[in-house]
Amino acid sequence: MDMLNDPALTAFRGEVRAFLDTRLPPELRDAAWRATSVFIDPAVTLPWQRILNARGWAAPDWPAEFGGPGWDEMQRYVFAAECARAGAPGLAPMGLKMVAPVIMHYGTPEQRAHYLPRILSGEDYWCQGFSEPGAGSDLAALQLRAVPDGDDYVLNGSKIWTTHAHFANRMFALVRTSNEGRPQAGISFLLLDMATPGITVEPIRTLAGDHEFNQVFFDDVRVPQANRLGGENEGWSVAKHLLTFERGGKYAPALIARLERLRAQQSTDPLLRARLEREVVGLQALQALELKAMRGIGGSPALYASALKILGTEAAQRIDVLACDIAGYAAWADADGQTPAELAVAVPRYLNDRAASIYAGSNEIQRDLIARLMLG
Repeated sequence: MDMLNDPALTAFRGEVRAFLDTRLPPELRDAAWRATSVFIDPAVTLPWQRILNARGWAAPDWPAEFGGPGWDEMQRYVFAAECARAGAPGLAPMGLKMVAPVIMHYGTPEQRAHYLPRILSGEDYWCQGFSEPGAGSDLAALQLRAVPDGDDYVLNGSKIWTTHAHFANRMFALVRTSNEGRPQAGISFLLLDMATPGITVEPIRTLAGDHEFNQVFFDDVRVPQANRLGGENEGWSVAKHLLTFERGGKYAPALIARLERLRAQQSTDPLLRARLEREVVGLQALQALELKAMRGIGGSPALYASALKILGTEAAQRIDVLACDIAGYAAWADADGQTPAELAVAVPRYLNDRAASIYAGSNEIQRDLIARLMLG
């Protein structure tokens, strides 16, 4: 942890903190605290993205050549920690953190020049078209068919659990372009315009009452073959590259900030206090592993991505349970009836986060991947 106290990082932390103290609108911070999902509505995230973009900080992970700040891993980690501490809304990851890196890696110069500036500015808001009714954890079983017709593909089928498809104007999708050979060998990766005729978005209401997910139907949807990322039938490699960014990441900063807010709400019940302190120790260990992963010590990026996905999502679910218990205690003990934002949304967050150990590849699958990577 001493690396976080490097003098240069301390000065950088002060710069970030001063910016957040002066430029983060209180109404956006309050909306973020009351959000019940990690996917906050674009009415909250896009205004903040524009503020960050004006400073050149909207995409901390991007190289400078594509419009990022060119920070090193430790600067990115400190920035994430300070944003979490200040209560800044997390930006939608589908564009900035998921499809952008694969466009940088697999895209043509024309695709990079077109899409990356629009992702950075927020002009393009993306959703992910991976899962289907018969292809969730077994993603290679997907059947959304893309048939070549002249310069286009014609798409028929559907995607499901499509987060924020009702907001998005773009989708990155895996489609079936061949049934020959192994299922993974017949998949291609397409970039879609959601305004294309034949695309229908139907809402799915969650147990928490949110409209976060959708099912998306494709009826003779024409997509230019020029919108393919990578080669035809080579989309599985593109998807694996993308999933490394979706699964891995910086879980600890946001969870540490949330736990600190919960600690401020609970100081009397000894059992709840003991559970809080146990989670503090667990998050310190998670943070140590994230810092180790950033330095590339002792494992491959895929191994760390799977391990951090398991540990981060399961820690979030434990903290959800703890928040519900603290909220119940506060409702019983607090005579004035005032409920802090962190506790007011405890139950919806608990319900929403039950999916955290499933999305981006279930944690059971991550454990299998770790076993293969470590044991062969």
